[in-house]
Amino acid sequence: MKKEEKTRRTCEKIIQAATVEFGMKSYETASLNTICSENNISKGLIYHNFQNKDELYLICVKRCYDELTSHMQKTVFESDNVRENLEKILKERQKFFEEYPHYKNIFFNSILLPPGHLIKKLQEIRSEYDNYLKRQYIDLVGEMNLRQGVSVERATQYLMTFQEMYNGYFRERYGENKDFETLVKTHETKLSELLDIMLYGIAVKDKGEE
Repeated sequence: MKKEEKTRRTCEKIIQAATVEFGMKSYETASLNTICSENNISKGLIYHNFQNKDELYLICVKRCYDELTSHMQKTVFESDNVRENLEKILKERQKFFEEYPHYKNIFFNSILLPPGHLIKKLQEIRSEYDNYLKRQYIDLVGEMNLRQGVSVERATQYLMTFQEMYNGYFRERYGENKDFETLVKTHETKLSELLDIMLYGIAVKDKGEE
């Protein structure tokens, strides 16, 4: 076996092992020692191929987002209903995570519990996925009868801003409740409901206000 192929296989074995470790724990609690002991990998071999835990973590996060984005880009929207198409986006994401449960934990940890010193790099990794969502929002909002003075661009920015505020709210909630699984479940359950409110509001105008 050529040296290059051996190195590639070694790196792949380490990345797969790290994906399982980061896919079960947060960045903080994941351990290189566990990766080594449970996969018969020496720590020296890890440091020979990767700089440190940060590099290995970021590679796992990037794979998660790359594969998720690739999956989402194959989504076919068969309805003209904006609400149904938003639901379709969420369901496709859930379908991906059902198939790749370790990526689910990596994804939500990178959003809800990001290590502070890696936030900028995580945002860069997320950019392609965020751009995909932005393009979908533009298409969906373009099908709506928008209020006077609200452009498609402005409405899309509202949705993207709402998304960040929503994630920020759940980051704060984790400080109150350490049950991460429940937090993620609530995040996904409430997102659909709040997107609906974001799009259609919570009150009907009185005749005098119209």
